[in-house]
Amino acid sequence: MLHQVLKSKLYKAVVTDSIVEYEGSIEIPRDLMEAAGLWEGEKVLVASIDTAARLETYVLAGEAGTGRILVNGGAAHRIKKGERLTIMAFGLSDAPVMPKKIVLDSENRIERAGR
Repeated sequence: MLHQVLKSKLYKAVVTDSIVEYEGSIEIPRDLMEAAGLWEGEKVLVASIDTAARLETYVLAGEAGTGRILVNGGAAHRIKKGERLTIMAFGLSDAPVMPKKIVLDSENRIERAGR
């Protein structure tokens, strides 16, 4: 039987900008995507640590090393610049999965990485 399990998590990501006039998505720097095992276009659950707002969107790759986390489109009405987020991706598996968990600092640099 397949189970839906957490495979990737970015914790305490800080939104550096939110842009309503954009077609949608969350932009994450490519280096953070690679560290967490996220793919461009992958569906993610985005949860605000500050307001409890939750939404699903897809990942757009941003420039590596910038620390820019952008919330775009309609999602920008619910999640604003400066909010802290947990960004999660799930997969289907018939066996337990050890998710990649990345904790970020206030500048969206990797503070701690693990499984």
